[in-house]
Amino acid sequence: MQVPAPLEYTRAATVADAIALLERLGDGARIIAGGHSLLPMMKLRLATPEYLVDINDLHPELGYVRRTPTEVRIGAMTRHRELLESDVLAEHLPIFRDAERVIADPPVRNRGTLGGALCQADPSEDLSSVCTTLNARCVIRGPSGERVVTMEEFYRGPYETAVGPAEMLTEVRVPLRPCGSNAYAKVDRRAGDWAVAAAGAALWLDPDGLILDARVGLAAVGPSTTGIPAISAALRGRPPSEQAFEEAGAIAAATCAPTSDGRGSEAYKRHLAGELTRRTLRSAYERLRGQDRDRGAR
Repeated sequence: MQVPAPLEYTRAATVADAIALLERLGDGARIIAGGHSLLPMMKLRLATPEYLVDINDLHPELGYVRRTPTEVRIGAMTRHRELLESDVLAEHLPIFRDAERVIADPPVRNRGTLGGALCQADPSEDLSSVCTTLNARCVIRGPSGERVVTMEEFYRGPYETAVGPAEMLTEVRVPLRPCGSNAYAKVDRRAGDWAVAAAGAALWLDPDGLILDARVGLAAVGPSTTGIPAISAALRGRPPSEQAFEEAGAIAAATCAPTSDGRGSEAYKRHLAGELTRRTLRSAYERLRGQDRDRGAR
């Protein structure tokens, strides 16, 4: 029977309380929210914390989706179900709904959180790819105050983030830019499973209908969730077209770093990276065209 190592358990009442507990308990303390990633690792003794700090009582403080004129702010305790059902995200960042529809199952979506997903830093994690695609920034709070880091700075390698021992992720900030849309797609072995490969894409057009900017974030095809600057450089200033999206897919397939495993071969994962990049760029563009038609109808 798989049983975690002995540990002590406590609950935090506020963010300040959680940080104080982490500071007092030291390196042996781990935060638990949904627990769907941490608990299986504890059962296998891949993670052996001495203390668990339960932050579920922080949901009223950190469970929210708020739109400002320049960005969408999402609290780290916002649950998958809330991301799926958010009208703000559906309108401005539909990539979240795309991803949440293919994450796990209802019990996981009811308890799992955005912060827990990002802090697990699993290379196959869906929301990590989404946030990389959207150029999100992460707010980390600790005893000395807050700091804000980019997604590139947040991830330091597989299962490793910029969050220090006495710190916690409190918020994710996603910039809002005009004339843009986004999409997400993944291939898995069965519904709700970890991805064999996944891609998110975001596209913005200038007043002439040319690509102002594009971003692609891949998951499950390298040691960490991967953004691809070469795709952005290749697409800027070009008209959105199947040829452009094909080229972006070829760049994705060539620059990712998958390994063969039980989910698929390296060659198969490269193929998926290219195909999913093309599909998500195409979907983002189709959504942009739909926005234009809606504005014209009004």
